[in-house]
Amino acid sequence: MAIMEAPANTPVWIDTVRCKACDVCVSVCPAGVIAMVPEPTSTLGAMISVQNPESCIGCNDCELQCPDFAIYVADKKEYKFAKLTDEAKERSEAIIKNNYRALGV
Repeated sequence: MAIMEAPANTPVWIDTVRCKACDVCVSVCPAGVIAMVPEPTSTLGAMISVQNPESCIGCNDCELQCPDFAIYVADKKEYKFAKLTDEAKERSEAIIKNNYRALGV
C-alpha cells in the first residue's frame, strides 16, 4: 500500500470514499476543525467536512479515532499547526451541541 501524501498546505483531509459518516472524529476534535455537512448522496444524509483548517492543532485525535482510517493529519515536520485558542474550543463545543453539524450550514 502506498503512503498517502498530504495535499499542499493542508493540515487535515478526508478520504470520503472510506468515510461512513460516523462522526467519531468530530466528537474528539478539540478545535472544531471538522464537522458534518449535509450530503444527499451519503447513506446518513451527511458527510464529514474540514470547516476550519486554519485552527487545526495537529493533535491527531481524529485520525487515531477514525474506525475507517479515512481521515489524515499532516506530518508536524511538513505543516505548522495552530495553537488551541478559546475561540476554537468554543467552536468545538458549539459543533457538538449542534449534533456534530457544521455551524451556519
